[in-house]
Amino acid sequence: MTQNRIAMTFQPDRLERIDGSLTALEADLDLLIALTVEERSDLVKMGNKSRAFCTSALSVAEQHAGLMPRDFDYDAFRQDHAALEALRPRAARLAHLMQRVSDTELALGSDLMAASLEVYGVIKVAGKDKGVDEARRELSARFARRRATPEPTGEAGGNN
Repeated sequence: MTQNRIAMTFQPDRLERIDGSLTALEADLDLLIALTVEERSDLVKMGNKSRAFCTSALSVAEQHAGLMPRDFDYDAFRQDHAALEALRPRAARLAHLMQRVSDTELALGSDLMAASLEVYGVIKVAGKDKGVDEARRELSARFARRRATPEPTGEAGGNN
């Protein structure tokens, strides 16, 4: 094999622990929501520079409660602020872990493709008349191009 970026094996007990951890994580994060594409685009976004603004706004709203509308929900504002502050470092850890998972998946897939292409190349060249024609045809299906649908001939379109 000409490429081997990563070599790993998952033992069954490790996979059970991982699955158990994911199940526990999903249960503990049951408060998370899912937004539609439209809902995401309609929301006011909070960037990194806006964190300080929002923290200051919470402080100002509490200090000047008499100026705020009567229906302004301070508790919801505080709760959202505290929840976001608690969620952000965990989201960063999860994003870092997910990037490593993605990179590992990419490397494993690349190793598999490189090895598979090597097998295909050997079978294609050295396998002639060796009884591997069916295997070669099966592997070559990966590279088969779809043929363009031929245009119908005849009197369609009314060219008179």
